[in-house]
Formats: sequence, structure tokens, C-alpha cells
Amino acid sequence: MLFIAMVKFKKSLGKEVVAQNLRDIGTDTKGEIKVQGIWWTLGRYDTIVMFEAPDEKEAMRMVLIRADRMDIEMLVAVPADA
Repeated sequence: MLFIAMVKFKKSLGKEVVAQNLRDIGTDTKGEIKVQGIWWTLGRYDTIVMFEAPDEKEAMRMVLIRADRMDIEMLVAVPADA
């Protein structure tokens, strides 16, 4: 399954917040999560992450790990030609 996570950081984006998120991404990608891309954005969200996960439960686990540092709105992406 393909997911799009739209992220707003709760705290200032300092070195510690970035370092923790990079550690979490490293842990995620050792498991069943495949990150397709991460983009910094201007506007309502700070970053957008596109990733693959085997199911909604695994995607939600990834979101909950970060709940203390960021607000995340997540979408399930379905190919238009499906």
C-alpha cells in the first residue's frame, strides 16, 4: 500500500528533532516500510513523505512513534489507473 504523510512539526526544527526523525526513518526502513521520497515544503506542512507499507496498521505504527514531535495527516494513495 502507498501512503502520503503530510507533516507539521510541533517544535522548532532543531538538530535534535531532525536527528531523532532520521533515527526513526532508519528504523522504519529496516522493517517493512519503504520510503519513496521526503520533500520539505512551504505552506501549511513542513514536509511530505511518500512511503509503502504492507497495511494500515504498519503505517499507523510509524505515525504513532512520532506523535510527540509532529502532527501527521496521512492519506492512502491509489493509482489513478487502478
